[in-house]
Amino acid sequence: MTAPSITRLRFQDELLAELPCPKRRLRILRGLGSGLTRAPDGRLWAVGDRGPNLKVELAVETYGLEAVAQHGAVKGAKVMPALDIGPALAELRLTDDAVELVRALPLAGGDGKPISGLPTPGSVNSRMEPAVRVDGTPHTPDPGGVDSEGIAVAPDGTIWIGDEYGPSLLQVAPTGEVRMRWVPQGAERTVADAPYPTAAVLPALAATRHVNRGFEAIALSDDGRRLHLAFQSPLAHPDVDAHAAARHTRLWTLDTATGAVAAQYLYALDEPDSFRRDSAEGPLQRSDIKVSEMTCLGADRLILLERGSASTKLYLVQLDPECALPPEHLNAATRPTVEELSAAGTLDLPVLSKQLLFSTDHHPEISRDLEGMALLDERTLLLVNDNDFGIEDAETAFWRVAFAEPL
Repeated sequence: MTAPSITRLRFQDELLAELPCPKRRLRILRGLGSGLTRAPDGRLWAVGDRGPNLKVELAVETYGLEAVAQHGAVKGAKVMPALDIGPALAELRLTDDAVELVRALPLAGGDGKPISGLPTPGSVNSRMEPAVRVDGTPHTPDPGGVDSEGIAVAPDGTIWIGDEYGPSLLQVAPTGEVRMRWVPQGAERTVADAPYPTAAVLPALAATRHVNRGFEAIALSDDGRRLHLAFQSPLAHPDVDAHAAARHTRLWTLDTATGAVAAQYLYALDEPDSFRRDSAEGPLQRSDIKVSEMTCLGADRLILLERGSASTKLYLVQLDPECALPPEHLNAATRPTVEELSAAGTLDLPVLSKQLLFSTDHHPEISRDLEGMALLDERTLLLVNDNDFGIEDAETAFWRVAFAEPL
């Protein structure tokens, strides 16, 4: 295959806030690289995640926030210093060699007020990572809180957002108002007091997702009737050990009218040491590999973005009906689970085939932490990294990848 043409496009990050900290000022930029899509009307839309958040070690060592050190041993604990900067949409304009921000729209409840990026209350099956203030005191979980990641736009203008917390799916108006949030069956109480309508229509199995590994990759069929989504990583089903050792993640096709799963597939993740840029930085675990984005390429044909942190691979995947899993594997009570079989190396179920399209290991100039991908035309993709709101001095970078032949 002829190597694609790679172009970095000009983009200027927007500074949102500067917070004084003991060691250095915390500069917060707009984050919009968690998801990217091209709408049927040709407009580009992006989405940022829950808002600026820091790992405890980073907060202490880089910014001198010693008060949060007490949470260092709490797995997944995050410091959230600016709740007024939360989940938001971004409409973008693409020119020949630049990307411009047209407008930013905070996700909002029915009352018109922006929703927060705080974790929702945990349920029996879905543990949440704790969030704390810069003074070390815990934030109160928010039933309306969202960790927005994936984005797709339907022909009628409805914007779908994938959430890592529930995990859940949001239907959003072009104004940013959340019209509906779908959560797993049994998780009703976690969103009971959200400032927008909710419905527990997703399979209960979804709630077994590993912490912070929910819905990040979503894509709509051209007619808007089917929503494809991939769990970011193998489920923690029935436990974290199964998640850590499994090498297959689940991909669902949903009916957008009802939320019912029309088909469930398995996608095999690559071996950790095959992500060369990451491996050069240190050992990589299976659980470090994730599916962070997808886009539709015609009927039942997808491009999936699979990555570590530094390395990113793009794969072509055909959703072959012959590879759909038997219905019992959608039942959370089925044993052994898919994840247990995958972890043990005894999986005897159909797995989707995948064809490597592109790897940033061959293009070291391309940014790390790529999370957004949009199809511009039959041979051109637009990629963007997640700058994590600039808390580690990363800047947003858009990359146009033009292939010699149609995809």
